[in-house]
Amino acid sequence: MENQTLDLDVLIVEGLKVTPQSSVPAFILLLLIYIFIMVSNIGLVVLISMERSLHQPMYLLFCNMSINDVFGASAIIPRILSDVFIPMSQRFMSYDECVIQAFCAHFHACIAHTVLIIMAFDRYVAICKPLRYATIMTHRMVLGLSVWAWSISFLLVGILIGLSVCLSRCRRVILNPFCDNASLFKLSCENVLIIHIYGLGTAMLILGSSMCSVMLTYLSIAMVCLRSKNKALNSKALQTCATHLAAYAILLFSGCIIIILHRFPHLSDHRKLASILLHMVSPAMNAIIYGLQIKAVREKIIILFKRKTPGKVKVKNSDGQK
Repeated sequence: MENQTLDLDVLIVEGLKVTPQSSVPAFILLLLIYIFIMVSNIGLVVLISMERSLHQPMYLLFCNMSINDVFGASAIIPRILSDVFIPMSQRFMSYDECVIQAFCAHFHACIAHTVLIIMAFDRYVAICKPLRYATIMTHRMVLGLSVWAWSISFLLVGILIGLSVCLSRCRRVILNPFCDNASLFKLSCENVLIIHIYGLGTAMLILGSSMCSVMLTYLSIAMVCLRSKNKALNSKALQTCATHLAAYAILLFSGCIIIILHRFPHLSDHRKLASILLHMVSPAMNAIIYGLQIKAVREKIIILFKRKTPGKVKVKNSDGQK
């Protein structure tokens, strides 16, 4: 019995299913995407931190998104990369490490939604109540909203993972590229109905809250834009809202695909690919969307690169002419 318990503490993770011939291209592709996610998102946070002109609520909220994307990608991709060249039967992971990875994966997804909720609120105040924006969206308010976004995600995901950890285990194989909550409770032979109910309830709560907040926000913004005859205001509102909606659409589509595919066992390979893309596509696209589409950030990036470019030396002749 002791040996059986010991064996169950060391899991076998399926990881990324690639053939020996495609392992090198898969490794290089994943590595390049991971490097891009890290460099772009960390660079965006550093830029916003260093430039005082970007110390505004909207850009400070971008930092939440970038930090979360770095966190989520780092929790998943390095482990997948390390297992690419290892045979599937030898991809071992301790149970504790699996629990931590599952928590990080769900924590990342949950924070992405809660941060987008407060970003929608920020856009609502900026466009619908512009005269009160400075008094409402203070640095204290931004900090409070950020703490709320991270705290509520920590609580919801902590309870979810805690329910799965309390189960006894009778299996040791994770049929997934990485550990998530479904992987944890599938290790048990007990009844997991309560976990299914809580998990679906939490997912519906987060998705429903984010969808309702985004829909109500942009309906209000659309009403303001339709009543306004200020073309400059409408153009600015469209630009900032389009970036937020694009990021939200990518996140929502990725999350819904995984939830739906979980209900169809015969589509498990498609679900596994979608779960990896959730932690790669969204972090990579967010950096592009917010870093290049927001005019203020784009201008600062261009100025930064121009500073790094040595200027041409102008030589004057003896007559003082160039």
